[in-house]
Amino acid sequence: MQAFSSNKKLYLLSDFHLGAPNHAASLEREKAVVAFLEQIRHDAGCIIIAGDIFDFWFEYKKAVPRGFTRLLGKLAELTDSGIPVEVFVGNHDMWMRDYFQQELNIPVHYEPKVYEWNGKRFYIGHGDGLGPGDHGFKFIKKIFRNPVCQWLFGWLHPNLGIGLANYFSRKSREKTGEADADFLGADKEWLIIYCKEVLVKAHYDYFIFGHRHYPIDFALNERSRYINLGDWIRNFTYASFDGQDVQLHHWKK
Repeated sequence: MQAFSSNKKLYLLSDFHLGAPNHAASLEREKAVVAFLEQIRHDAGCIIIAGDIFDFWFEYKKAVPRGFTRLLGKLAELTDSGIPVEVFVGNHDMWMRDYFQQELNIPVHYEPKVYEWNGKRFYIGHGDGLGPGDHGFKFIKKIFRNPVCQWLFGWLHPNLGIGLANYFSRKSREKTGEADADFLGADKEWLIIYCKEVLVKAHYDYFIFGHRHYPIDFALNERSRYINLGDWIRNFTYASFDGQDVQLHHWKK
């Protein structure tokens, strides 16, 4: 169990999708995220980024994607100063390997993880592939997570591999469109359905996910809540835990 001092907080955010849809828009979002991280560093006891930092990320054996120097530098600065940062992979940046661990001293998690802070139980992950439906994506995710498929992709020249990945990522966003702009109702929100299934087996005070791109604070029962962190494309939302309660916020510079 971890405990925060009275003047420290846990901060959670997700879904920056840096690199999309173009360099100018991505750079503007990156600067906003960096400004936010600088703003919270004075009282951050821990920072968790719950996936899809990048619209695409693949670590070749001797290379990583170009760009994102402001964010990577800020993360290194935070961990060097003693502030713990943890990252979950998302469906767009699932091909992280050891770069974050070795260069930034940031643990990377590939599946949801259980935490306990100040007596509160947290179930945290990106959220992709959980709950009912979406069988096509779940099948594709298994292929992308397959070590052999990753090894084969690694043989592509970065100019070709990253170019192809960016193309398919863009097509995926076009297909999704505005589907993440509204609350679908408790009976249709797949992460709410998933949380309720998990609660049958064990109690958690907070389920916190990204992926959905829509900020949600939903009471699952009298003791448990589902928080979706939204995104930093349209909503600029994040959550904080002060040792007593989790709150969802909209960031303003």
